[in-house]
Amino acid sequence: MDRQIIVIFGGSGDLAKRKLMPALYNLYKSKNLKGDISILGVGRTHFTDTSYRDHITSEWDDRDEKFNKSIFYLSIDPSNHTEYKLLKERLEQFGPAGYLFYLATPPSLYETIPVNLREVGLNREVTDKSTGEVYSRRIIIEKPFGYNLSSALKMNETLNRVFDENQIFRIDHYLGKETVQNILALRFANSILEPIWNRHYIDRVEITAVENMGIGNRGGFYDQVGALRDMAQNHLSQLLALVAMEPPVTFNQKEFRDEVVKVYKSLKPMGKEEIENTVVRGQYIESEKKGVKVNGYRQEQGVPSDSHTETFLAMKINISNWRWEGVPFYLRTGKQMPTKVTEIVVHFKATPHRLFSCREDCPEQNQLIIRIQPNEGMVLKLDMKIPGSGFSVKQFPMEFTYDKLAGYSTDDAYSRLIEDCLNGDVTLFTRNDAVEWSWKYFDAILEHWEENPKTPLYGYPAGSWGPLESDRIVKGGKWTNPCKNLTNTDIYCEL
Repeated sequence: MDRQIIVIFGGSGDLAKRKLMPALYNLYKSKNLKGDISILGVGRTHFTDTSYRDHITSEWDDRDEKFNKSIFYLSIDPSNHTEYKLLKERLEQFGPAGYLFYLATPPSLYETIPVNLREVGLNREVTDKSTGEVYSRRIIIEKPFGYNLSSALKMNETLNRVFDENQIFRIDHYLGKETVQNILALRFANSILEPIWNRHYIDRVEITAVENMGIGNRGGFYDQVGALRDMAQNHLSQLLALVAMEPPVTFNQKEFRDEVVKVYKSLKPMGKEEIENTVVRGQYIESEKKGVKVNGYRQEQGVPSDSHTETFLAMKINISNWRWEGVPFYLRTGKQMPTKVTEIVVHFKATPHRLFSCREDCPEQNQLIIRIQPNEGMVLKLDMKIPGSGFSVKQFPMEFTYDKLAGYSTDDAYSRLIEDCLNGDVTLFTRNDAVEWSWKYFDAILEHWEENPKTPLYGYPAGSWGPLESDRIVKGGKWTNPCKNLTNTDIYCEL
């Protein structure tokens, strides 16, 4: 397709300025924006084309006049269906083109905008009768994909009334990260790993995604969401699916996404007792970080003083299938932790008989650490003999990081996913049935909390690794807190 218009609803907002426009500029600079691309920001804030361009690029060190001239703006209220005729008129001024609608808006508009687009016919693909060229209509939706199972089902129903499923791109930027995609290559392209990637050789898997910041000025939004909805049901469950999925018959859109859904279908449902014993929630409280006083969650702007919203979640998940039966998967996420890091730790089973002594700290198990951020890379920990007399061993890391790989760079995740969307490739986007099956599992936890308001909510000091109660659910009695395993990462093993 020679011409495409990217319409960003919420074009004056933070996501558009910090992530989407820089991602599009990266694609432009790398010459990955094929054809004639224009960008139309849409929002309530009043801008002219010129003032909007200045707003978007105000903090950029590098500007390009040709790219700037491809940016336009339209001020309308996206919730008012009568104003969509103005959008249609503005788009028609560009001439025949494919449209990509990006919903960088509050979730409350995720169903409103598609319905309003349908009212003015902007959801229908158009075929040029003289050339036969088809001008696509696609829509990108940010998480959360619903707040529970019923809302997710309703959202999917609305979207599928307006667009075909292959026109809908539910974006999870984690899947745009190079190391996340490399999980698939690591597993399925290396014959030394695939035979041992199962219950016979893997003892347990930990998936951690934590931040060293609080919720800032997002209190009003975050208090309605919490850690489970914000991270566990989407980002962490996606990572779990990539670690646990079966190899697709061929690597294409359908086969890959089918295998993701199979993992969600295999998640073993939890009853009341299991939820109480294997799910721990917490909320950060006032503390000091490096000598600086840090507010507790209930002291943040927009947060009720009696809030029971979790800012930390740790849980144990069991997968009931042939490959993973009996292997626990642990998910952990939290705000105001010691560092910002996302990583997967695969613990292999210990050797059946220990021959050598450990003169220094030496776990009995090998570990594979997949670091997603910061400093994307991997570490394989192996026991090696300590030089000198005797046969004492110590665990040493074999490291790989993308920043040390000459000639290659890890592109911005949003750039990769937007490029895929422009090309119509839905592989790394979440399908409707994946959303629903994931919610079927996590919804039971939310319902339990609602029905049992006295479920413990443990306080943890801001800057710590979360409530100590979370250690009790982990095999071995302690989480693997991220260490300085990968080159140039300034994070802590212990406080």
